[in-house]
Amino acid sequence: MKTTDFDYELPLERIAQTPLEPRDSSRLFVYDRKTGKIDHSHFYNLSDFLYPGDLLVLNQTRVLPARIYARKDGTGGLVEVLLLRRLGEQNWEALVGGKKVTQGKKLILSDEIQAEIVECYEGSRRLIHFSGSIDDFMKKNGQMPLPPYIHSRLDNPERYQTVYAHETGSAAAPTAGLHFTESLIEKIQEKGVRFTYVTLHVGLDTFQPVTEDDPEQHKIHQEWCELSPETAELIVQTKKAGHRVIAVGTTSARTLESAALAAKNAGSDACVIPISGDTGIYILPGYQFKAVDAMITNFHLPKSTLIMMVSAFAGRETILSLYRQAIDLQYRFFSFGDAMFLQ
Repeated sequence: MKTTDFDYELPLERIAQTPLEPRDSSRLFVYDRKTGKIDHSHFYNLSDFLYPGDLLVLNQTRVLPARIYARKDGTGGLVEVLLLRRLGEQNWEALVGGKKVTQGKKLILSDEIQAEIVECYEGSRRLIHFSGSIDDFMKKNGQMPLPPYIHSRLDNPERYQTVYAHETGSAAAPTAGLHFTESLIEKIQEKGVRFTYVTLHVGLDTFQPVTEDDPEQHKIHQEWCELSPETAELIVQTKKAGHRVIAVGTTSARTLESAALAAKNAGSDACVIPISGDTGIYILPGYQFKAVDAMITNFHLPKSTLIMMVSAFAGRETILSLYRQAIDLQYRFFSFGDAMFLQ
């Protein structure tokens, strides 16, 4: 298995630059793994492909306005800071843009908030200590950290949040959930489909291509996730009743499979157990999914860990074939693009 096995050519015009309105007007590419049947629909028709008793698992994380700016103490040089993970009340892991932003360098955000580079990690990653809580500063001055392939301005920052976003902490949105509207959720519930929520705070490594020739040599990113006892019980009961557990997005899938791995390591007979903490699960072809029966997801970047995950779920050659069809049919790709339902 090589990283190049997960590459494909994507015309630039297929990369969605702006979200559609309304949210659920995006297209929906449906693939049945058992029969090979393909359907082309729209997301507002999702309930047509669901059954009473199905359980949709959604990631309720909320994106931080994590792109902030500071000045170097002394020289006044501008520094861009992209906050990735909170490591305590005043410590953050961040990407820092600017020259000579080395250990010990002090940064000024405002009259009230200063910062210091505590440690330099690989590349532009830094550990930063702030003089106080920066939550209020972010709310007032922070910008939404859109992926690097989106070049259009986002007039409404809430459009990069799901309608059910609740737990703040992500550096990127769980984009499969962006298609849901409150009315669509109600419509699906009326069919006898249930919803439950997990939390996984998405890191920007999600969008990074794998650079190693052998994907198994790639250092997977750690992300904080939580699956509550109530959600674990609902998943167990759904499985026992013979119904499907459907992950909305790769982040929900990653959380579910982390909980399944935790159950195995604990010697539990349950398919999942409650978890809270960092996960480093890395899902490549050959992996056997233990909790996820179906997956709603967007179209992913070439050579990314995400296309590798969906390839593990549906088969590499199948996924690449489906992607080629989607390109030919002018589906929209990546964060603001259209959706797939792999069942």
